[in-house]
Amino acid sequence: MAKWPFPKWPRAASAPYRSDRGSATVWSVGVIAVLCAVFGTVLALGQAVTVRHRAAGGADLAALAAADRWADGPGAACARAERVARAQGARLVRCALTGEISDVTAASGRGLFEAEVRARAGPAAATPSPPRSAAPRAPPAAAR
Repeated sequence: MAKWPFPKWPRAASAPYRSDRGSATVWSVGVIAVLCAVFGTVLALGQAVTVRHRAAGGADLAALAAADRWADGPGAACARAERVARAQGARLVRCALTGEISDVTAASGRGLFEAEVRARAGPAAATPSPPRSAAPRAPPAAAR
């Protein structure tokens, strides 16, 4: 039987430096672990943003619904706000009516990813219009 034509690798005991064999595997495992941690963090932040947006949308629409029903009384207005918030995937935490203005707090999510958002709705404040001049203005004279 013929011997293998290439010499064997020198043994670690006979080499002055230790072998680097297998170090790429260790580096690969480390890089994969870091990438998994970054990916998990990005997913958690995305979940937090989604919960916050769901709570904000539920609060905004619930406040608008309560302000729309202010004439029916606070009980009916807040019941309507509760139904709208639930339809948006949020829960109504607080509902108050002051005249035609509704003040609503809605929450979404559970545990670590929970968000509460406050929203107000009501009629727009009357803004005074600028006074109109009695006579129309003449166009500026052309430069000569």
